Amino acid sequence: MTRTAATQMPGVTREFLGLDSSTARRAGSGGHPCQGIYHRGMGRKPKVAMIAAHYQIDFSEHYLADYMATRGIGFLGWNTRYRGFESSFLLDHALVDIGVGVRWLREVQGVETVILLGNSGGGSLMAAYQANAVDKHVTPLDGMRPAAGLDDLPPADGYVASAAHPGRPDVLTAWMDASVIDENDAVATDPDLDLFNERNGPGYDAEFVARYRAAQVARNEAITDWAEAELARVRAAGFSDRPFTVMRTWADPRMVDPALEPTKRPANMCYAGVPAKANRSTHGIAAACTLRNWLGMWSLRHAQTRAEPHLARITCPALVINAEQDTGVYPSDARRIHDALGSADKTMRSVDTDHYFTTPGARSEKADTIAKWITRRW
Repeated sequence: MTRTAATQMPGVTREFLGLDSSTARRAGSGGHPCQGIYHRGMGRKPKVAMIAAHYQIDFSEHYLADYMATRGIGFLGWNTRYRGFESSFLLDHALVDIGVGVRWLREVQGVETVILLGNSGGGSLMAAYQANAVDKHVTPLDGMRPAAGLDDLPPADGYVASAAHPGRPDVLTAWMDASVIDENDAVATDPDLDLFNERNGPGYDAEFVARYRAAQVARNEAITDWAEAELARVRAAGFSDRPFTVMRTWADPRMVDPALEPTKRPANMCYAGVPAKANRSTHGIAAACTLRNWLGMWSLRHAQTRAEPHLARITCPALVINAEQDTGVYPSDARRIHDALGSADKTMRSVDTDHYFTTPGARSEKADTIAKWITRRW
C-alpha cells in the first residue's frame, strides 16, 4: 500500500486485510466483503485496540488511526460490505461483518481489550453491535432470515462515541426540510414552513421551530406510510424492492440560526456548505434509497438504527466526545447519547473543534483523551 509522506505518520505499521463474512464470500472479481487496515506502532503488538466502522463511509484510513497507534493502541479501520452501498444496507449483516473484525483482533492479533469507536454515523452502528453482542435483540427485516452469526458476536470491552448523532432516522429527521409538500416534486414548498424564506427567519421563534419540528416528523412518517404500501404493491407484482429518492435534507434550523442551541460552530453552515445551496443539491443523506432500505435505515417507526435502544443495553465503560464547532451534531446529541447509555462508568468530554477534528492540535487532544481514558481502566 502506498501513501504520501504528507499523510503518513512515522513509526506506524499498516496492514491491509480482506476477510470473508459468514453471510458473504469473496467476490468473483477478487474483493472480500470485509476490508480494513490495521494500524499499530512499529515493532509493537498492542494488547488494547480500537475498531471503527460506519454505515457506508470508508473508515479504513480513519484520521485517528495513526494517532492511536503512536500511543501504543492498535486501530482497525474497518469496512463492512456496505461501504459505499448504503442503499443496500442490512443491519444484521453489517453487525456480523463488524464481528469479523473484532474476532480478528482477538484471535489473530492477540488483543485482550477491544474498544469500539462509534464516530459520527458509526455511533449508533457500533452501539447496535455491542448491544446485540450482550443482549440479542436485533431482528431482520420482515420476510428475511436472520444473518448467520448474528447471535454469536464477540462483545467488546469499551465504547467510545465521537461527534456522533443518535441514529440515522433521528439525524435525517432533524435535517429534513419540513416545507416539502410533494416527494416527487423537488421544488414544491410550503412557504409557511420554508426555512429559507426571510419572512420566517432567522432568527426563528419558538412557535416556528415547534411547527417545523412537528412537520419534519410528519414527513418521515408519511414516507414510511408510502414505503409500506409501495413495498406491498411491488411485491405483489413480483418485484423484491424499488429505488426512490429523498430530496432536501440540509435544513436543520440550527444550521442556519446559531442562536438555536448556541455553540462555537460557524453560522449558516452544514457539512455540505451553505445550507440554502446544499439543500437544493443531490448530495444529501438518504438521497438514494430503496423501500426496504428506508424501512430498515431511515424510518422513525421501524428502523433499528436508532441509538437509544442499543445504548440502554451497553454496560461496559463508555466515553462520549463532543466537538464544539460541529455544524451537524450538537451538544444535545452528545448528552442524549451519554444519558441513554446503560453504563455505570460513563464519561463525557468536549474538544473545541469541528466534526472531523481538523483544527490544529484537535486530533492529538482527542487521541490523548481516549488513551488516558483507556489507561485508567485497562
